Amino acid sequence: MEINEQVLLQISKEQNIKDSQIKAVLEMLEDEKTVAFIARYRKEATGGLDEEKIRVISDAYNYGINLAKRKEDVIRLIEEKGLMTDELRNQINSSTKLIEVEDLYRPYKEKKKTKASEAIALGLDGLADIMMKNWQKGSREEFIKPFINDKVPTEEAALTGAKYIVAERISDNAEYRGAIRDNALKFGTIICKKKKNDNDPEEKYKNYYECSEAIARIKPHRLLAINRAENEDVITVNIELKPVWDIDYLTWKVTWKKDSLFRKELDEAIADSYKRLIQPSIAREIRGIKNEEAENQAIHIFSLNLKNLLLQAPMKGKVVLGVDPAFRTGCKLAVISPSSNVLEIGVIYPNEKAKEQTVDPKLIIQSKKKIVELIKKYNVSIIAIGNGTASRETESFIAEVIKENNLDTKYVIVSEAGASVYSASELAIEEFPDLTVEKRSAISIARRIQDPLAELVKIDPKSIGVGQYQHDVTESKLSKSLDDVVEDAVNHVGVNLNTASVSLLSYVSGLSKSTSKNIVDYREKNGRFYTREELKKVSKLGPKTYEQCVGFLRILDGKNKFDMTSIHPESYDKAKKILDVLELDETALGTDLMKEKLAGINKDELAKKVDIDKYTLDDILDAFVAPLRDIRDTYDGLKLRSDIMHFEDIKIGDELDGTVRNVVDFGVFVDCGVKYDGLVHISKMSVNKVNHPSDLVGVGDSVHVYVIDIDYNKHKMALSMVKQK
Repeated sequence: MEINEQVLLQISKEQNIKDSQIKAVLEMLEDEKTVAFIARYRKEATGGLDEEKIRVISDAYNYGINLAKRKEDVIRLIEEKGLMTDELRNQINSSTKLIEVEDLYRPYKEKKKTKASEAIALGLDGLADIMMKNWQKGSREEFIKPFINDKVPTEEAALTGAKYIVAERISDNAEYRGAIRDNALKFGTIICKKKKNDNDPEEKYKNYYECSEAIARIKPHRLLAINRAENEDVITVNIELKPVWDIDYLTWKVTWKKDSLFRKELDEAIADSYKRLIQPSIAREIRGIKNEEAENQAIHIFSLNLKNLLLQAPMKGKVVLGVDPAFRTGCKLAVISPSSNVLEIGVIYPNEKAKEQTVDPKLIIQSKKKIVELIKKYNVSIIAIGNGTASRETESFIAEVIKENNLDTKYVIVSEAGASVYSASELAIEEFPDLTVEKRSAISIARRIQDPLAELVKIDPKSIGVGQYQHDVTESKLSKSLDDVVEDAVNHVGVNLNTASVSLLSYVSGLSKSTSKNIVDYREKNGRFYTREELKKVSKLGPKTYEQCVGFLRILDGKNKFDMTSIHPESYDKAKKILDVLELDETALGTDLMKEKLAGINKDELAKKVDIDKYTLDDILDAFVAPLRDIRDTYDGLKLRSDIMHFEDIKIGDELDGTVRNVVDFGVFVDCGVKYDGLVHISKMSVNKVNHPSDLVGVGDSVHVYVIDIDYNKHKMALSMVKQK
């Protein structure tokens, strides 16, 4: 791979990363090694760069290459016109952004028919040259007369045409555009006004009917809300620049603040250029720049929330009863074993009639009997209730059953986001062809608490509702970012090779969906894998794919103890040598004896003795201490309950424990078990300044909050994480 050294140096400077690290990353990416593999198993080459830094390098290099290519094209196009100068070439080559290159190319770009092009066709560009030279002596008529002809019959016509040319030249000047754009970003304003015949009967966008905000300070989520209101034909949006400053700046640049024979015409040309050409185009550019920033922020927040959701601590070794609530059609039930197998499916009707009507007492008795029967028959530890329609009514019913029968069982409300999408998917139909959509949904709800990661990877990440304005951003960018998050989560946790689904396997480094299916097919035909080496027998799983994926695939109770760890097979020989130095064998992995042996070890001496780099040594020793380490164990689990609170019972001053359901730019939404989530505004999260809510909490975190305001009619609750005086 021939690396563009100029681009490499630019990335090194901007990201503060050594060029040797960048080069190593780029060469491995060119060799089709995955980000997860590079971050985990090539730390010695990258200096320990994580996935985020590797992707930053990749994106920055691709941008740099596109920038370099555009520079070449622009230089070639200008040279073909015979208009290239050394100064212009240097300006283009020293540009660090595409917009700067486009500004420099603008005067030479082929344009559609304009007022200036019509004037040039009339031969008035010479008069425009004279006007811009600021002649102070002589006669105006003397300068204008040569341009009078049949097509330009009067002085006024000549001056009008020349002014159009001057206006376009001013507008096309890269220096002027850059200065005005920078000024607008610093001091401009975005102004919203309500339309007369707006389409907002519920006043969702009331905050934006009449508002004005500084472009430099507008919050990303507010800009996305403004965009949505504009798209729904509720408001008009305008970008207001700083015309007084801008006109003064252009006047100084064009006229040098000197008198001229054509000063009046120059002032008119400047005003025309600014109003007709510069202001609208710069405003569009500003909208584009700020929209991209807001979009990137929305994608970042969604990605961060998704990561925290995927890495929620799993409820291991528990029998779970999943409940998909409903009214008329009944609550679908699914009992799931600790290994996520379906033990029994059923339906109860505790909410059988419509909300407003009384439920048949017989149906309630039968439903309670069924729940107790399932709990006792399968020793159910946890009941997972979906948070959709009839969720709180079903929660009341379950809490009552637990209390009346003195059951040692807890329940939890689980987000159903995406469950219906999965339940109707080909994947769900293939897994449970004989079940209805709702019954598949009950299974998904139960599995979500047993292993959130394994279940949620079956769902399109965009369908998991933990974002802000995710429907208002570029879908391809969002999809890529979310796929990266899922891939990172799966590879950080690792995958059980003998139980993983095709969906889960397909996110493992190096594995495609087809290769993942081949692994499952091999497993079904030949039984469980006993060694990682057996992967080489899987159809179409070649040496390169094996290298990429094998370290992330775990085999519990296999023939080789190393196969249950994150140690890559390429390092097995080194791992054995380390054990020899420690005078231990594979049976010591994860024992107290291993911890004792490593407690006082000199890592530098050990690294020299075994001839291994420090990064790989640290990873191997970590695997020796905790071979089955799961990073999710450090995250908060779901909050289990056995009783219920009602929204109507909450009052100002109450203290509640809750779980963070969503993190957005302006605060966090917290589920306190009272049907409606409460909002902790960013200003109520700490006594200290909080730059962003995600700096303090993430999705799934447990928080203690105080009720500071409540609206019973609108079902809104304002919370604080700061103790109230």
